[in-house]
Amino acid sequence: MHGSDELDDAALLDGFERHTLPREAWTHRAHVRVAMLHVRRLGFDAALERMRARIQAFNHAKGSTDSLTTGYHETLTVAWLRVVAAAVAAAAAEPPADSIEFCDRNPDLLDKTLLRRYYTRERMLTEDAKRAFVEPDLEPLPEPSGRRGSRAGGWQKIVAPRDSPGGSP
Repeated sequence: MHGSDELDDAALLDGFERHTLPREAWTHRAHVRVAMLHVRRLGFDAALERMRARIQAFNHAKGSTDSLTTGYHETLTVAWLRVVAAAVAAAAAEPPADSIEFCDRNPDLLDKTLLRRYYTRERMLTEDAKRAFVEPDLEPLPEPSGRRGSRAGGWQKIVAPRDSPGGSP
């Protein structure tokens, strides 16, 4: 059993949102589980806003340092959420019972190097990519469908939030 899998979905979300989840339990798998839960419950746009805010708040509460390779990274957050949202959409006909089953069905999402299919290291490890979403330089990211507030299958370009340093890409 994986560390975050000791918690059911409600307990994982509660621990993450209240910052009571131990730092060592905030693994890549836990990120994927929380992302899946937010996408499924809120739709892509609202899930993205919530993940942005909650990851930054969690990091702050846990005393995380913020550097080019640590702390909140906008492009990583948007790119991973798009990949997770595409997997959620692909499972719509037979949705998993919970986020643990979702991870079990999508082992590729648990590979931390998955985004290297889309981004070179040089593009991802820049201050611009940390502050604002940058498009991939290797191949396009999956486009999640069924975004709330838009027609199913619709996609609009994602840009950094207006109040983020550096503005739009």
